[in-house]
Amino acid sequence: MENQYFTSDELQVSNRAFLLGDAVKVSFFVRDARLIMDEECYFFLMASMRKMRLNIPLTYTLEFFQSLFQKDVIDGRGIKNGIINFQVFRNSDGIPLSKSSVSYFYEMEIMEDVLKVNERLLELDLIKEINVNNNLLSNIRVHSPENIYGGIYAQENDLDDVILLNPNKRIARATSGNLLFLEGNVIKVPKQTEGAYISPLMENFVTFLHKNNLADIQEHEIIAFESQKAEEILLISDEKGIFSVGKIRNKTFGNTRFLELVESWKGSF
Repeated sequence: MENQYFTSDELQVSNRAFLLGDAVKVSFFVRDARLIMDEECYFFLMASMRKMRLNIPLTYTLEFFQSLFQKDVIDGRGIKNGIINFQVFRNSDGIPLSKSSVSYFYEMEIMEDVLKVNERLLELDLIKEINVNNNLLSNIRVHSPENIYGGIYAQENDLDDVILLNPNKRIARATSGNLLFLEGNVIKVPKQTEGAYISPLMENFVTFLHKNNLADIQEHEIIAFESQKAEEILLISDEKGIFSVGKIRNKTFGNTRFLELVESWKGSF
């Protein structure tokens, strides 16, 4: 089935998302014909819009988005499982940018279960010719030429994704999401100050593990070499879903423990 597209207005070529990348993107999740983690996703959208100095309409309440997705996606299209990649962009109103109105566009990526680990193991590698910043805007999903470059590099080298480093040569994230490194009972996650994305999906997962004492969650500054020391690596992408990493260069990784942890997490919904 093709992905479904929705927009608040008729799209114009002159919109600032197309011309300047003046937009933010946040994902919402549909599972078994209902929204899950909707509050976390909504508050992340509000925070992202504030960081980009987007004018937040008074109508943009949690109830507005719950009703919108229920009407257009769940009831209107009968979609039961998938990821809503929601993008808000600033309009060209001819007034000060901070007061410009906003419009939205979103795409529904349909899948079997947003909380299921994809069956295909990913092959990754480090990329060193570019890096990602670790400032205020690095943690939200905005226009990122680094992601485009990294995605093309991965395709040209028969990889599924690449690991992006920050200016200090430490691991920030992959182009599509965040990385979690399992060693024994410890799960190491790159700090947001390292350039990792803020991810409602990942935060819900690690919070569940912490509250139920299923793993020791540690935020770290992780040097590139440490990726080779992990026993298992999980990639959590708010935009695409959850994936096990099977190989980085000549090192292969298992995925048994992470599969068990994700199954326990799924049972909490």
